[in-house]
Amino acid sequence: MQPIIFRNFIAAITAIVICSMAPAAQAEVLDAQAHGFTIRISTMVNAERMAVYKAAVENVGSWWHDDHTISGFANNMSIDMRVPGCFCEKLGQGAGIVHMMVTYLSPGIILRLTGGLGPLGLMGVEGNMTWEFDDAGEGTVVTLNYAVGGYYPDGLDTLAPAVNGVLEEAMGRLRAFAETGDPEGQQ
Repeated sequence: MQPIIFRNFIAAITAIVICSMAPAAQAEVLDAQAHGFTIRISTMVNAERMAVYKAAVENVGSWWHDDHTISGFANNMSIDMRVPGCFCEKLGQGAGIVHMMVTYLSPGIILRLTGGLGPLGLMGVEGNMTWEFDDAGEGTVVTLNYAVGGYYPDGLDTLAPAVNGVLEEAMGRLRAFAETGDPEGQQ
């Protein structure tokens, strides 16, 4: 191998190994039945608890993915840090949508949101999402629990994997944003 190509090859392998060692989110559909489901996702973030909390709540538009918005722009997302507050999205020209309501808030410790996230808001369902922020050594463990119940003709159990995937991606982007300032994890 030529020296430059060999160095690039070694750098690529090193990057893959380092990325594979990064703490991944532990995502799990705890239960899924026709009338509801429960999801739990937990991840270790290498940042101080209040910094992670502020990133999650004050900067949701910086790490939420554009693909999981109505407007197509995550920077239109916000969380009003009060009870009752709003996890809302501006749609322009005075229009907007409430994705979920803030129903419990203990800054730096717990954020509880109530409602159907995304397309669940268009169905006959209700959900309770709780974000918990716990000190863990020099970092923070963030745990998200989302319990959804109600009616969907094809059964809510059919939606659980997709909702889990969206929230698992969100947790990964939050972790990357809190650690690097970039939801893609690049400094």
